[in-house]
Formats: sequence, structure tokens, C-alpha cells
Amino acid sequence: MNRMQIVCLDLEGVLVPEIWIAFAEKTGVEALRRTTRDEPDYDVLMRHRLGILAEHGFTLSQIQEVIATLEPLPGSLDFLDKLRFKYELIILSDTFSQFAGPLLEQLNRPTLFCHELEVDDDDYITDYRLRIPDHKCKTVQHLQKLNFEVIAAGDSYNDLGMLKTADHCIFFCPPDSLAAEYPDVPVAREHPELLAHIEALSS
Repeated sequence: MNRMQIVCLDLEGVLVPEIWIAFAEKTGVEALRRTTRDEPDYDVLMRHRLGILAEHGFTLSQIQEVIATLEPLPGSLDFLDKLRFKYELIILSDTFSQFAGPLLEQLNRPTLFCHELEVDDDDYITDYRLRIPDHKCKTVQHLQKLNFEVIAAGDSYNDLGMLKTADHCIFFCPPDSLAAEYPDVPVAREHPELLAHIEALSS
């Protein structure tokens, strides 16, 4: 019996801009430009970010103000609409629920699994809580246990667990270093190309 196909996508860098880069550009703090495309260890990256936020006294509201100015990447909404017409879809992201809302609204509210920030009474981000450790990979594993055939696409080192575990995987605009490390993974540079890769797996 054929398994139902489900698509798992990363959010930032695939459907929407990188939030931390946008905040770095707004504040001029270049150290905040570092993302999962540069740092494979997510906890190291988040401790780095939290330290910089504390050093400069940045609040959650200041980050949310920048997020409110962002728009989805060109072509991503049309891509999602076409994708959802044919496939089940889950967004698996290492972003935070306090960040994602305005961008999800612009994408017509796809299902998102992500993490939570801990914020004190003065609006300072004090820590973060993972939904579960290695949540992208584990979500794929559980979908497979439910007899789904998983197609996954992402752009960064933190997507590798999801990509390696999925039945089919595709890079979307990865850094050259990542694509070079995994030459067998197909690469899409535009959303129509990504959609074509996914649809080819159904033919």
C-alpha cells in the first residue's frame, strides 16, 4: 500500500527572511548575523544570541517590532498554496512562537512546530525552551511511524537531522559549504524549482 506523502519544511531561509539577520541589520550589531547556516550547534548559537541581547539591553518587543516589518520571501506564498493543494504540510523550525505569528499570518497560517522563549516581567529574554530536543528529526521519525512518506526541505545545518531521516530530502538555497558536504542531496534555488523536485517524487 502506498504511504501518504507529507512535506516538512524549514521556515527561515526557506519561506521567510532570517529574523536574527533582520534584527542585526536594524540594530547594527553584526554579531547577531550568525545563524544556523554558520553554527551547527544550536545551543551554542542561542547562548551567543542571548548574551548579546543582555549586553545591549534588547527586549522581546524590540525584536517583534522588526519582525512586524518583514514579509515572506518572494514566491513563497504561491509555492505554499500550490503545495498545500496536493500535500499535507508541517513547518519544522527552530524559531520561537513569540517570533513567528506575524509571518505565519502572511503565509495563511501553515502548521508550525517550534520552540518557546522565556521572558521576564521587564520583557527581557532570559532563556529558551526546546519543544523537545532534536525536534525536527524526531517529528519526522514519528510521522514515519504513522506510515507517512516524508519529504523534507531545509537550508541549514540544523536541518540535517530532519533531512537525513526523511524518505526524501532537498536543500533550498543552502550555503555552498553545506551543499559541498552533501553532494548527493539535490539543491533548489527558487521556489518553483523546489516544487518541481517535490512533485517529481510523486510521479
